[in-house]
Parts: sequence; structure tokens; C-alpha cells
Amino acid sequence: MRTLLLRLTPLFFIASPLLAQEGAHEAPRGGLLSPNTGLMFWTVIVFVVLWLILTKFAFKPLTAAVRAREQALESAIEEARRDREEAARVLAEHRRQLEGARDEVQRLIVEGRQAGERVRAEILEKAHAEQRALLERAQREIGAERDRAINELRAEAVDLAIRGASKVIERNLDDKTNRALVEEFLASVTPRSPSV
Repeated sequence: MRTLLLRLTPLFFIASPLLAQEGAHEAPRGGLLSPNTGLMFWTVIVFVVLWLILTKFAFKPLTAAVRAREQALESAIEEARRDREEAARVLAEHRRQLEGARDEVQRLIVEGRQAGERVRAEILEKAHAEQRALLERAQREIGAERDRAINELRAEAVDLAIRGASKVIERNLDDKTNRALVEEFLASVTPRSPSV
């Protein structure tokens, strides 16, 4: 483009003085609105020559540059559209993955709660079973201790009754017979069960 202007500049400098000289030799005939054929002829000649030169050297490169720029813009717009579509697709994919992760977290939370409730129920059941076992063992031990204490008390009562009866009777019966009589009496009496 610059070289074209450098080539055309001398033509303007050559044509301008010629046009000015031609008009200077002739005296103005009719004023501003009257046509000057010589000036018109050279103006048309310069315009046609300039048009041909610009068509050959300037318009084709300018048109090609404009088309190239237009194609570059269209390709840039198309690429931007593809990038936008790709970004929208990636965003939608990320949103789906995020929703999936949220669902997975919620599922894990629910499973954790359920597992916690199961463990809690198992621990409570185990504690209740241990408590029942301890209570039953304690009741058995208390029952055994009670029976042993009753037997000891019974034996002690027999001994005390025999000693007391011995002193009262002053040994009129033998010790073996007295013991048998007291044990028979105590066996006939039903013992009261002590409250636990």
C-alpha cells in the first residue's frame, strides 16, 4: 500500500500543474457554474488513470486484506463459539460431578448414621445382657448366701435350743435324741423367705 502511494504521488504532482496551467491560460468565461471542458477532460483522464492504477495495485490487495480479516474474524468467532460450547459442556459435567459428590456424601452420612445407630443398639443390647447376667449371678449368689446363712442359723438355733433344753431338762435325755427332736421340729416349720 505504501509503495502504491509512493508510485502515485508523482502523477499527482505532474497532473496538478498541468491542470493549473491550462486553466490559467484561459480566461474565465462564465463564472463558477459554467463548465470548463479542458479542466473537465483532464480531471476525467486523471480520475480514470488513478482508478485503473488503484484497481490494479490497491483495490485487490485491500479487498484481499479485508477478506482475510473477515475470514480471521469469522474463524475467531467460530472458535470462540466452540470454546463457549466446550466451556458450557465442561461446566455441565462439573456440575453433574458435584451433584454426584453431594449425593455420595449424603449417602455416606446416612450410612454413617445407620451404622452408628446399629453400633449403639448393639452396645445397649450387650450392656443389657451383661446387666441381666450380673443380676442373675448376684441373685444366685444372694440365694446361695441366704441358704447358707439359713442353714448356719438353723444349726446354731439347734445348738442353742439343745443347750437351752439341756439346761432346762438337766440332762434327762441324751444329746443325740435331743438333737433329732429339735431338727424334726425345725423341719416342720416352713421358713419365711427373706426379702431381696
